[in-house]
Amino acid sequence: MTNLLNKKCVPCEGGVEPLAKAKAGEYLKLIPGWKIAGADKVINRSLAFNDFTAAIKFINQLAELAESESHHPNFTLHDWNQVDIELSTHAIGGLSENDFILAAKINQLLSFNNSQPKP
Repeated sequence: MTNLLNKKCVPCEGGVEPLAKAKAGEYLKLIPGWKIAGADKVINRSLAFNDFTAAIKFINQLAELAESESHHPNFTLHDWNQVDIELSTHAIGGLSENDFILAAKINQLLSFNNSQPKP
C-alpha cells in the first residue's frame, strides 16, 4: 500500500462501493490514533490540547487542510480543549481511501502542533 501522505483526495460523487471492512482495517494500520466506528462507516479520533487557543489554532489548520483536499470532516470542540474528528465519505455512505488520506495528513498536522490523544 502506498504512502497516504503522497496521495490527494479525489472528489467522490458516489457510484462506488464503500471500502470493505478488511481493506479499511489495512488502511487503519497506517493512521495511528484513529478508530473505525459507526458500523464501520466512519473513522474518528479524539484529541486534547493544552489550551483553548491551541485547539482553535488546530481547527483552523484542519479547515485549511480539508479545503485543500476538498474532503471535509465533521469535528467538534468541547470542554474548552477537546477536539473530536470524524471522517466518512458521505456520497457513498461509508469509508473511502479519501478518509484515510485526510486522516494521515491530519496526523502529520498534529506532529507540528502541541496535542495529545485523549485517554
